[in-house]
Amino acid sequence: MSRVTSPRLARRGLVLLLALAAAGPAPAADLWTVARDALDNDAGLASARSGFSAVEAGRDIQLGTLLPQISAGSSLTHDRTYESQGNGVPQDVGGEFGVQGSDDDYNSLGLSLEASQTVFDAGRRAQLERAERQIDREALSLAAAEQQLLLDVADAYFEILRAHDILSARRSQEVAISRQLEQARERFEVGLIAITEVHEAQASFDLARAQRIAAESAMQVSFEALERLTGQRYQSIDGLAADVPIEPPQPLGRDDWVALAMDNSPMLQMAEAGIEVARSELEVSRAGRMPRLEAFAAYNYADSDRSGVTGYNSSSQLGLRASVPLYTGGTTQAQIRQSGFSLEASQYDFEAQRRTTIQQVRSLFTQVSNDVETVEARAQAIVSNQSALEATRSGYEVGTRNIVDVLNAERNLFNAVADHAEARYDYVLGLLRLQQQAGLLDAESIQAVNAWLRSEQAVSLDLPDEANDDPVMNIGERPRAPD
Repeated sequence: MSRVTSPRLARRGLVLLLALAAAGPAPAADLWTVARDALDNDAGLASARSGFSAVEAGRDIQLGTLLPQISAGSSLTHDRTYESQGNGVPQDVGGEFGVQGSDDDYNSLGLSLEASQTVFDAGRRAQLERAERQIDREALSLAAAEQQLLLDVADAYFEILRAHDILSARRSQEVAISRQLEQARERFEVGLIAITEVHEAQASFDLARAQRIAAESAMQVSFEALERLTGQRYQSIDGLAADVPIEPPQPLGRDDWVALAMDNSPMLQMAEAGIEVARSELEVSRAGRMPRLEAFAAYNYADSDRSGVTGYNSSSQLGLRASVPLYTGGTTQAQIRQSGFSLEASQYDFEAQRRTTIQQVRSLFTQVSNDVETVEARAQAIVSNQSALEATRSGYEVGTRNIVDVLNAERNLFNAVADHAEARYDYVLGLLRLQQQAGLLDAESIQAVNAWLRSEQAVSLDLPDEANDDPVMNIGERPRAPD
């Protein structure tokens, strides 16, 4: 398996996204404005960035073990000694003969300085290489997290527009059926229809009202989902233009998209980088059998004011220290086996991710291609249902159709309107999901979709006044690492 070199590209993409996120806010709450707010305020992405910085710091830790190590030490002590034993020869002590002991109080000072430099240590070299591979994998993980956030923002944004269009259809349906109910009551009062037709109209009106209430709830929930990602509350967002170009994904070939995913998918590249991390972990385990060689220099100084002692003591050393692990109780061999199995598992993980990526890209390409035809078919269905409704109403006026036929025709029309809105947003989100799976979803993708939005078709949600007093969910100031 070749070593992953794409993290450099992922880091360049990270720098681009951070630079764009730091740009000034746009005046309107369009998709790109919301995406920048999410890049600045999403707690999950902020956590991923901090995790990446932590992994980078781990590389510096391992590098430090290969650089010179210098340490200094000192000690200052107070000693008191009393020796009751003498040399066995009686001495004149204060006019009396006895055995002489000794009692002494003194201070001692000690200083030490040592420097060492690793000459050969395969274990530390392998640990540094492992840290480098972990940075590569973490960079790809961060790139995948950013792409996922952009997709989540787009999904939440267009779910609001979807909910709004469905709500508009349900409101129009409720108004239309309400009028039909009024007409049914009037016709019943003059004896033109039976009471059963009034009941049919009332049942249809109640159903339409329930659907409208559900659509209003979905509308508010969708706004709150967007707030969770960005930490901001939006009173209105730009709507999707009616003339969105519904075209097949480019390039047109499904295999071309699979090839793009094999080259650019951060999830696939992250799985490949996991193989390199596992391989470097195996090298760390194998290094446990290798000798270690270290050069060192040391200086020691000692002095005291002990009675009868003058001067000081000092010493210096310069040399090499070598160690060879001869037997570790089987630990080293067990670690090598463990790392070998971990490498094997990572290779299987890569293959599983490769298959998953291929399957998802193929499925999404087929879905988006079908969505193109679905949008066209849904638009034609609106025209057909409108004609059917007009014909049914005319038949109802002359007595060839009953009110149930009219109500069904009205429901079919507004269902067709809602289905057409669903199809348009399915196409947009499906296209973005396809780009994400292929590793192509970036700031330019969001800005391209943003060009399809229109401020004159803005969608708003009137929240309760007390809700507007709540603080926005900002992640706050960036935490600082301890000194």
